[in-house]
Amino acid sequence: MYLAFTLLSLIAAAPADVIVTDAAIYTADPARRSVQSIAIRDGKILYAGDAAGAAAYQGPNTQVERYGGRLIVPGLVDAHVHPAGVVQLDVCDLRMQTMTLAQIHAFAVQCLARYKPAPGQWLTIENWNSDAGNQPDARFANSRAALDAASASAPIQLADSNGHRSGYNSAALALARNAGGLRVGLSRGTLRSDFQHIRSLVGVDGAGNPDGLVMEDARDLLDAPDSLVANLDLLMQAPERMVQVFNRAGITAIQEAAGYPPLFDLYDRLERDGRLALRVNIAQYYNPKKYTDAGGNVDFDRMIAAAQAGRARFAHSALVRADAVKVFADGVIEGDPMARPPTLPEAASLAPYRQPMFGLDAANKLVVTGFVDTGSEACVNARAQPQRLESQSSQQRFLRQHGFFAAQCRISSGRLQDSRAIILRYIELAHRAGFTIHVHCIGDAALRTAIDAIEAARSSDGIATQPDTLAHVQFAAPEDIARMGRDHLFIAFTYSWATSEFEYNMRVFPFLPDAQAPDKMYPTRSAKQAGAILVAGSDAPVADHDPIPFKNMAIAVTRTLPGNPPLNLSQSLSIREVLDAYTIDGARSLNREREIGSLEVGKSADFAVLDRNILQLGDSGRAAEIAQTQVLETWFQGKRVFKLN
Repeated sequence: MYLAFTLLSLIAAAPADVIVTDAAIYTADPARRSVQSIAIRDGKILYAGDAAGAAAYQGPNTQVERYGGRLIVPGLVDAHVHPAGVVQLDVCDLRMQTMTLAQIHAFAVQCLARYKPAPGQWLTIENWNSDAGNQPDARFANSRAALDAASASAPIQLADSNGHRSGYNSAALALARNAGGLRVGLSRGTLRSDFQHIRSLVGVDGAGNPDGLVMEDARDLLDAPDSLVANLDLLMQAPERMVQVFNRAGITAIQEAAGYPPLFDLYDRLERDGRLALRVNIAQYYNPKKYTDAGGNVDFDRMIAAAQAGRARFAHSALVRADAVKVFADGVIEGDPMARPPTLPEAASLAPYRQPMFGLDAANKLVVTGFVDTGSEACVNARAQPQRLESQSSQQRFLRQHGFFAAQCRISSGRLQDSRAIILRYIELAHRAGFTIHVHCIGDAALRTAIDAIEAARSSDGIATQPDTLAHVQFAAPEDIARMGRDHLFIAFTYSWATSEFEYNMRVFPFLPDAQAPDKMYPTRSAKQAGAILVAGSDAPVADHDPIPFKNMAIAVTRTLPGNPPLNLSQSLSIREVLDAYTIDGARSLNREREIGSLEVGKSADFAVLDRNILQLGDSGRAAEIAQTQVLETWFQGKRVFKLN
């Protein structure tokens, strides 16, 4: 009796600030309970259970919120995103529209007229969709021709939304500097001399001249602006817009997937001004090539010192951490079937890519007409004596004689972003310095390199408890899936990519070494069964400006988009599995599971109120409808930070 009286007295003395009740609350706690009510005080959860239990915490000033049975989930965690890119700013932006080269040309002309770049100033056309459209015509054979017709003087960058390739006009290509700093330009000649080492990263036409496409770090030769950094001044005019994008999607924690130091001011200012209704983990990115001297030696000490300075900058922040480093193991796996000759993928593959030949059918759709036999006598000779095929006339003669371009005799397995030795050494040193590792890996060879590096780093310092993470994992060998599980690695899949769409498929499937490889794309179910921990990363703004968490969830379950066949349905997840990836497991990947990720006593009261019950939809075979989910309210630290009008 005395104990009960004391408990009631304590509750009465310190009632809840807020009681959330009459709801279906998915807690994501260890028992995965669903409860009716939670009580909140000072931004943290006091109680999670039935309505009667919550009522005991009600005082005269307690705010009571009733939700009529609505589903409430913990605040979502986007574990791989580029926050500075989620706001649609007043810039030249294609917004991922599918366009022909003629339409891209017209769009560039409009942007030049609107933004009027000063002499020598770049025009960047953002969010180019290089995976669909881009059909040439008699006037515009490639992106270079389309952009040249827009301007012969202003350098133009057609920046792919994925951040790994861009198209350029001649004025931009002319700005390329060689290792000595001399401006020699990207041309047929310099690709055989100054820039021979990056020839595979530059698209060429049938005569060997650059066609405008430049990939990965080869773009640094042009000193083209990085739009995420270049647009920072525009974003900083009202930085809270970035937070609002996440809050309206129900997201209350994120990982900045490539944190450049110039972006740190964004988070500093938001937190200082009390407008950061979001927890932020920064995976700091330092490109080894920027720390390499003329002799090819990487200054790893300076890289680690820079990361340590970034970590120290936020050491006393309540909401921001910079405890991870980002590493790019490779690039992307899309080839370009529109190029003549087709451009091969550059993601690091365990086996050489095939060399497909493409044509157009009666409906003007791409078709594969055959594959080059790279072991044929013609190809063996072409590789052995490339000097015999350097002239445009000899290349045209080869094409007429054999039906394919001499450049298609190339045998390539793609490439790592940096050498294997550099990747392993940097990850080891970063791990020893206490940083969590976050690695972009698309191809199966890149994945193997990343796992090798993490295993070696863990062996070096004896620490295997950090939530080291692999991002994307488009392809993985079965033995490496087993290693991901054995090592308990976190995998940040971008679930909206796990679909089958004709135009995208044509940029990937014909090039793959294994004809059955499409059945192995994005091995989400296999990774989970092996013991890996699945989390979720939208990679916004790559596929969409918004982080689209519910579209990601729907596709994780269905592996398809409406009107398309599913992509390897055997790899699908249940709605509860992907919701855990977005909540408690996402929190674990950020080392924040003691603060967030589930609605348990003592944790932050971060949650989202949804307009539909996504658990019931997933359980009843209606998972496709999850994509249409709207967030009605988002709460952060016990306060409502978003409400749908």
